[in-house]
Amino acid sequence: MTARVLAVHRSPTHSFSKPTVERIRLLEGLGVEGDAHCGVTVQHRSRVRADPSQPNLRQVHLMHAELFDLLAEVGHAVTPGLLGENVTTRDLDLLALPVGSRLSIGGAVVTVTGLRNPCRQIEALQPGLLARVVRRHDDGTVERLAGVMGVVSRGGVVAAGDPVAVSLPPGPHLPLTRV
Repeated sequence: MTARVLAVHRSPTHSFSKPTVERIRLLEGLGVEGDAHCGVTVQHRSRVRADPSQPNLRQVHLMHAELFDLLAEVGHAVTPGLLGENVTTRDLDLLALPVGSRLSIGGAVVTVTGLRNPCRQIEALQPGLLARVVRRHDDGTVERLAGVMGVVSRGGVVAAGDPVAVSLPPGPHLPLTRV
């Protein structure tokens, strides 16, 4: 199967969910044009409070639609954009990518920086959802399932139906951690 974009989303406000739009424009080094998280430095409110000079490694949020399928199996109705992603993909194992993977999407390139670490706001959306997207294993390890974050390495327009091509970085590959 060819990996593809299922839907794209943006919001000019720091709302949790993002409405679906026909297309988004990715701006090199900044993020999604018209999205509250667009910028060279961090835009997420808690990160701005901690240190507003930090580089923005969370310019684009990508989520795999297969997560929605898993959540539906346990009674959570989640649709594209509801969890705040900018790009919803299908047929791409985002969580298995190493740091530095380059995703060619439409005319743009996004370089994967790490895993999204969802906050407690997700519980207001649907009680019990946080425990489904952040799993704590018996050995103490934490598994984050809420997609990946990236930076825009080449700007361009991205729309539903666009194919996604993956280029892995030179080895050794580093596993994704939260950013």
